Amino acid sequence: GGGFGRRAYSHHMVEAALISQKVQAPVKMVYTREDDMTAGVYRPTYTATYRAALDENNNLTALHVKAGGIPETPIHPNRFPAGALDNYLAEGWDIPSNITIGAFRAPRSNFIAGAEQSFLDELAEEMGKDPIDFRLELLKRAETNPVGSNNDYDPKRYAGVLELVKEKSNWNSPKDNVHRGVSAYFCHNSYVAEVVDTVIKDNKPVVENVYAAVDCGVVVNPDAAANMGEGAIVDGIGNAFFGELAFENGVPTKSNFDKYRMIRQKESPKKIEVHFVQNNEDPTGLGEPLFPPVFAALANSLYKATGKRYYEQPFAPQLEMQNLKM
Repeated sequence: GGGFGRRAYSHHMVEAALISQKVQAPVKMVYTREDDMTAGVYRPTYTATYRAALDENNNLTALHVKAGGIPETPIHPNRFPAGALDNYLAEGWDIPSNITIGAFRAPRSNFIAGAEQSFLDELAEEMGKDPIDFRLELLKRAETNPVGSNNDYDPKRYAGVLELVKEKSNWNSPKDNVHRGVSAYFCHNSYVAEVVDTVIKDNKPVVENVYAAVDCGVVVNPDAAANMGEGAIVDGIGNAFFGELAFENGVPTKSNFDKYRMIRQKESPKKIEVHFVQNNEDPTGLGEPLFPPVFAALANSLYKATGKRYYEQPFAPQLEMQNLKM
């Protein structure tokens, strides 16, 4: 199985060791599902606000993001679009909390990628530009005339995955009644771009296809690499639609799978394609980088399908308010 961050912590081992020490014998400790979910390690909660300025010719002149969370900020100030704009400001804030938090697949990136890439799509629409072409324009500026010297990504490699996913998804020729969304993100030293195709069937959003382009350097085991990508995409779509664990009076409101909704097999994408950029760069991360982009790719696809922007995760409650089935 997958730990997705949980395995980084050892409280369960400490508990077993203390019990063994007391009874002076080996012990086998098994948590109930309720124990596991109500006394666990939880992802931080985040929020972000984006603003942009356009000149009289509808050119982007400034972008500002202010994001924070409990108990940490999701901001990575030197990531894209840092370096692509003359006026870019990334501000972070945090609020301390005694709720035990920990890693959740692609920590911090799993949230901020969704917020950032959804906003870029909204901005591209306002400017009347194709979403992929708009991102490529920004990356071209970062490559040829970058602002600042602390940008922590390679704009040429970033652009490479967008160009590859544009080709593999046949971006400019979608099928009838298919609603497409795109997203791209850099984290764990890898670059990923994804396209999600959604259709509305029987008043329900259905993810038909997902195309992913990945630059993680040399791919050592292609089959395993593709499997990791497929799993991250399904995991991301499930969390985007359903992943929610709230607290009331300091207590989790969901203690088992009768209330905590997971993606079901029939809700998984009908087809996933994972394509790798061929190069001789050193191998980098792969278990996490395909997870963050899918949130925004799905959100952007759902906007095309429903006409509504989704600003909160998970999306299912908002879709149900539009009388769509989930």
